[in-house]
Amino acid sequence: MSPFKTSALKFMKNCFTGFILLLIVSSCGISKGLEDRPDVSKYDITLPERTKISDSTYSIGDNFLTKNKHGLWEMHVKGNPMELGLYQGALSQELFNQQEAVFLKKIDELVPSKGYQNILRKFLAWFNRKVYLHIDEQYKTEIYGISQYASPNYDYIAEEYPRVLYFHGAHDIGHALQDLALVGCSSFASWGENTKDGKLLIGRNFDFYAGDDFAKNKIIAFIEPEDGHKFMSVTWGGMIGVVSGMNDQGLTVTINAGKSQFPLVAKTPVSLVTREILQYASTIEEAIAIAKKREVFVSESIFVGSAKDKKAAVIEVSPKNFGVYEVPNSSNQLICSNHFQSAAYAEDKKNQNHILESHSQYRYKRMEELLEETEKVTPIKVVEILRNREGLEEDKIGYGNEKALNQMLAHHGIVFQPEDLLVWVSSSPYQMGEFVAYDLNEVFKDGNKKLSVASMALNIQKDPFLETEAYQNYERYRSFRDEIQKAISEETHLEQKLLSDFTALNPNFWEAHYLVGKYNLDKGYDTLALIAFQEAQTKEITTLPDREAVEKHIKKLKRSLGK
Repeated sequence: MSPFKTSALKFMKNCFTGFILLLIVSSCGISKGLEDRPDVSKYDITLPERTKISDSTYSIGDNFLTKNKHGLWEMHVKGNPMELGLYQGALSQELFNQQEAVFLKKIDELVPSKGYQNILRKFLAWFNRKVYLHIDEQYKTEIYGISQYASPNYDYIAEEYPRVLYFHGAHDIGHALQDLALVGCSSFASWGENTKDGKLLIGRNFDFYAGDDFAKNKIIAFIEPEDGHKFMSVTWGGMIGVVSGMNDQGLTVTINAGKSQFPLVAKTPVSLVTREILQYASTIEEAIAIAKKREVFVSESIFVGSAKDKKAAVIEVSPKNFGVYEVPNSSNQLICSNHFQSAAYAEDKKNQNHILESHSQYRYKRMEELLEETEKVTPIKVVEILRNREGLEEDKIGYGNEKALNQMLAHHGIVFQPEDLLVWVSSSPYQMGEFVAYDLNEVFKDGNKKLSVASMALNIQKDPFLETEAYQNYERYRSFRDEIQKAISEETHLEQKLLSDFTALNPNFWEAHYLVGKYNLDKGYDTLALIAFQEAQTKEITTLPDREAVEKHIKKLKRSLGK
């Protein structure tokens, strides 16, 4: 973890915090939004009875949830908004409750001070005062249905419905706080002469890291709403918004965080904007029209692919601006990382600074480089690019470096072939497990009652890197890193041999040497600290603030050592 992140996370340790803080405010009860309820009088809200077929398979009529052999949960539900909510809640109740537990057990760890919690309650109660005005009634109804299965164990925080409602702002708050907990998603599309069969192909890594437990129970949801298009999305228990998905019209959406100022009031969570696009749009033009009518409270790139248009475009939304970025069809390629590209943001200083200071531009150039090296893109080639661990010009930048496309922390990777309604979703770990294929022609075929809807014959094999010593060393490095960070914060003693073993596990990663330098600096071993910081300086450092922090340490130590 970079020094920039390490110091920032003393305040907000990771993207969990946005969610936790939203939950904390729920207990205050002074926001009008918390009293808002959807009008469900026209719906039957009788809780459905779930049939347990096995420990990993449940059904309610034609609706089901099952776990495939790759560890991905597949859920298929259909109906009106209330039914969708009730079926999702009933089928995934255990997964939903586990996800809540993952979030809520972090409260004391992340915000241990009761006084600080009280301040946050007051601020966030004010912050969320109008969010209910910006969420469509049908989605509030669906959320209400799911909330019937929220665990009563957490009622001391808030009632079930407002608690689940605020689940859906966690992604936005995490991105709004990205100065404190950086996230970096990468997306690209190729079509025409750039792909083997001329068809549109889209790949993306969803690099939203909220702890290993957060990504354990991914759900591939197949939704057949009463109104609008059928669609699939990669989600988790209790979440109806869309971060990656495709509908039966061959329209795809994924989201990439942009540079945001901290918002002063919550509006429409971006995952519900993309949900609406997926449910009601079939072309890029229709997607743009939906995005324009919704007010968001963070900056986000909505990457849209369209089978009907046979190309992709990026809708760039923020609280005070709106832009669309497209490329000429002759280029047959579109790339998106975490900065805006449209003319609407050409003079945006925050966006310009983000390009300069972050790793967004570096990943953008790496995608360009890899696509230029790929003569004809195929689904397998897309996966290879998503899994790439090297820097520009194949530079060895260390495993886990956020300048790499494969940052070794992705919640999931996904590939779309919209014109054939094919989608591939990665299994764990990260985006390196087998990519499981789904054919939406088969999934949404009338009369299809198969419990597992994966098209296994089309799967893309797991990354061979998983069988290497280097991968095992990286996993040891992650565990070791936590021990060193704890030693720094708690002022415990570590042997120098142990620190040398640590850097040997991931020698090309600047962070390893920085942490050793930080440990030695805190213990008063200035000469050893200087050596470590100077070694870190020779590596590919993630961001400009990170580099400046390393240089500051070196300069200060040289002065104190008389060098």
